[in-house]
Amino acid sequence: MHIYRLIPIAEPDDPHWQLSPYQGEVVVRAKSSGDARQIAVEIEADFLKTDAKPGEGVSTTNASAFRNEKLYTVIEDLSGRYPVEGGRQVLEGTIRDVIRPLQDRERR
Repeated sequence: MHIYRLIPIAEPDDPHWQLSPYQGEVVVRAKSSGDARQIAVEIEADFLKTDAKPGEGVSTTNASAFRNEKLYTVIEDLSGRYPVEGGRQVLEGTIRDVIRPLQDRERR
């Protein structure tokens, strides 16, 4: 496994953050940089994981900021600060819901 840092490259007030909240930096243990993005996406809440889903079979994971290369870049962390042994997981950072509630978007 490798350690990857998902680093926001857009400013917190960038309009690309309108649908997905600014998460800050996240560190994950993953197989590849693409896998690192996927691990972060899997941690976010999705409509399919809650009672608030918009409809059967509709997922919000594609709206994740971690998938957007204009919002996040992924770099390998070679510092040795985190163990490479272990399973795929988030090692540091807080991940919240993938979609902002409508009232949050209206306030911006």
